[in-house]
Amino acid sequence: MDVMGDKATLLETGRFVQPADREDPGAAAEEMRHRLAAEAGDVDAMSVLGSLLLRRGDLDGAESLLRAATAEGDRAAANNLGVLLHQRGYADEAAGWWRVAAVAGSAAAAHALGRHHRERGDEPAAEYWLRQSAEQGHTLGAYALADLLEHRGDVGAERWLRAAAERGHREAAYRLARALDRCATTDRPDRTERTAAAPRRRTDPTERADRAGDAARTPADEAEQWYRQAAAKGHRRAALHLGAILERRGELKEAGRWYLNSAKDGEARAACALGFLLRDAGDEESAAVWWLKAAQDGDGNAANALGALHAERGETQTAERWYRAAMDAGDVNGAYNLGLLCAEQGRTAHADQWYRRAAYAGHREAANALAVLLLQGGDAAGAEPWFSKAAEAGSVDAAFNLGILYASRGDEAAALRWYERAAAAGHTDAALQVGTARLREGDEQEAERHLRCAAGGGSAEAAYRLGTLLDARRPPAEAPVLGEPAAAKTECEEWYERAAEMGHRRAQVRVGMLASARGDVVEAARWYRKAAEAGSSNGAFNLGLLLAREGSEPEAALWWTRAADAGHGRAALRLALLYARRGQLAQGQRWASRAVDLGPAEVAERAGRLREALRQELTA
Repeated sequence: MDVMGDKATLLETGRFVQPADREDPGAAAEEMRHRLAAEAGDVDAMSVLGSLLLRRGDLDGAESLLRAATAEGDRAAANNLGVLLHQRGYADEAAGWWRVAAVAGSAAAAHALGRHHRERGDEPAAEYWLRQSAEQGHTLGAYALADLLEHRGDVGAERWLRAAAERGHREAAYRLARALDRCATTDRPDRTERTAAAPRRRTDPTERADRAGDAARTPADEAEQWYRQAAAKGHRRAALHLGAILERRGELKEAGRWYLNSAKDGEARAACALGFLLRDAGDEESAAVWWLKAAQDGDGNAANALGALHAERGETQTAERWYRAAMDAGDVNGAYNLGLLCAEQGRTAHADQWYRRAAYAGHREAANALAVLLLQGGDAAGAEPWFSKAAEAGSVDAAFNLGILYASRGDEAAALRWYERAAAAGHTDAALQVGTARLREGDEQEAERHLRCAAGGGSAEAAYRLGTLLDARRPPAEAPVLGEPAAAKTECEEWYERAAEMGHRRAQVRVGMLASARGDVVEAARWYRKAAEAGSSNGAFNLGLLLAREGSEPEAALWWTRAADAGHGRAALRLALLYARRGQLAQGQRWASRAVDLGPAEVAERAGRLREALRQELTA
């Protein structure tokens, strides 16, 4: 209980100051003065001296003085006598003296009496006395009242938390910040309605400016202010939350400072967060130090981070040990990470075991991983319910995988539903699948929307398909006018180029064709060569055409040969014509036959006529 008086204020927390190793001569003289006055019958001196002895822990010496002062009607002495009796274990007698002091107007006694009733389970009496204390401006009374009201879910709790916080109570500041944090994520239309219904009055410009500033402050801004106040007073959890706010805002240096303060005070979550901050800054060794501290204090997230760190270094046994420590700390991610570790090592049975453990505990990505494992083992029927469970729990990958599963069964409608669900959550490959399906249905507007999403997410195929869609809408290009500047690249060209830069072979060929049409032979050759070297037969064929036009027939023949060997009929026909011109009729006839086999129809027809002509020439 608190030791407070109207004439002598002791520690608010109930923790009494221990006597110093060396007695302060000034304090000793002051105590002697009070003692002499008390012996002479001074009631105020009795009360003050009793409180001093109570603080020192001299209960026997304090009790007689406090009883004497209380008998003379000193309410501070009555309050402190209650504290003394509570310390001795006489809670009911203590409550009686607190009541005497509270009725006499002692806010500290009303607070102590309210806490006594709450401990006894008498909440109405507790609320009455705590409210008496709070309304008299007692900080601890306001906080205790707020705690009682919050426990009951009473909306009035915030008012008293705010009152205590404004008077410097750090736990109240922290809890007020937490309440505002929750409020920041919840719509509060009733607050706007109450403001709108308030009576209107004239205000001067300064007041209007102040009110505008208050309205501009959001609950999140105010929460940060209270976190900062509590953290500055050494509240470690407030420092943790303040660090998180600053980190989200990108103010990493200050975030790190608050994380460090909190971690030094023993907050494991802050030590873990500081570790991630250091890792992202490239200081992996320092990160490991803080993760180790947090993991040893029971933080499962830090244990997982240490496990991942050792796994990346190939230290699988140490990684497994930390993942198990994470599980022991109640972090289900430990089981999931153990499953990943076992799967990487080919220990499928163990991976199945750990995935199941995490999945049964509600880990959605573990459920998805388990389904993938079952599917790889040929158990599609067993995989489906796990995919469904993970997808319903919000796993985007599981929704996409369900789409693949239904598509493999030929159920395109069901597949599309899951693709759309995953695409709505930002899954790039799912957006590509939806865009492709809409293209097949002829819904170009929806197809374009999904292809843009997928292309923006980094899908080369989506960027290429979007380019082809926009290209088909483009009006025919007019012949360039001599002396006019070159036209700017169209949007479809930009998408083709983005896909080409990501290694998409058909896009590379298309970019080469567009460059060639502009007369940029060097650029065209560069893209054709990239596509050809990546295995594109069209790229090799077009590169051959370009080289032949530039007079490099021998090199052109090499690329046509590569294209023809890959099944390109036009390349085989070009080779047949090349060898025929050179007089190498047998070679020409062989490539003409190859072109007939490869097609398409118009190529096969031309190659057939050429082959027949070469045969007649050879037999003449």
